[in-house]
Amino acid sequence: MAVSINQHRWRSWVLHFAIAGSAIAGIIAMQRLQLNKRSLWIENPQQAEQQETLRLDLLQKTPTFGFDNMIANWAFLNFLQYYGDDEARKQTGYSLSPQYFDLITQRDPRFVDSYLFLSGTLSYQLGEPTRSLEYLKRGTDALSPQNHPRAFTVWRYAALDQLLLLGDTPSAIHSLEMASKWANEVPDYREAGSIFQETANFLKTDPDSRLVRFQAWGSVYQQAEAMNDRQTQTRAKQEILNLGGVEKVDAQGRHFFAFSQPKKPPLTPSIPSK
Repeated sequence: MAVSINQHRWRSWVLHFAIAGSAIAGIIAMQRLQLNKRSLWIENPQQAEQQETLRLDLLQKTPTFGFDNMIANWAFLNFLQYYGDDEARKQTGYSLSPQYFDLITQRDPRFVDSYLFLSGTLSYQLGEPTRSLEYLKRGTDALSPQNHPRAFTVWRYAALDQLLLLGDTPSAIHSLEMASKWANEVPDYREAGSIFQETANFLKTDPDSRLVRFQAWGSVYQQAEAMNDRQTQTRAKQEILNLGGVEKVDAQGRHFFAFSQPKKPPLTPSIPSK
């Protein structure tokens, strides 16, 4: 009986690795196709977009046999190539971005680094903050400070979408408080946790605070700079200037924004009543 059980286990392992090998071979084959796809993006971006849509649909439906992280990584690398192809994006836009992030956040909702691009492209480029929040929730449901030290950043991205694009201050306060709670559980990020809580407290007393919105758009500007997203940078800069921000340059030639409080009008002297 023991021999029979061992044989059964051995066959199970062989079958598992055979299936896994097939999955990996499929991924390698898709990657080879991806290497040849670059010329098609140049010659016919619309056709390349159609092919990529079909490829993403296939990845969405194909069983991964435990290789979800590999699929998510592969999709994210392909998104970066898609995102960085400025010439093709001028012709087709970024319409595939939601499909990429639907796949990535389903396969690996703990992929923290992907959420920076998710929030930037869906919310600020495509104007779909509601869909962005739907995918961000997959992250907040799956993550915790215990399984990733920077899990709090997903709450932070949600707060920016809620405050700046949806005008949902109560939800933004909740997201900031959650970001604070998670950051405080990681010693290296406790200072950030304090800032998030202070911002939430400030919004409770002044829901339409120009200062908080100025700081929030400043965060969006910095995120866009990290992503090399000139379109969102331009928008964030205009929002900052509209809120009274002043663009300055430091000694190293780096641009930054300072907040300018509006001047209070002079008091009108009261006229004594007769």
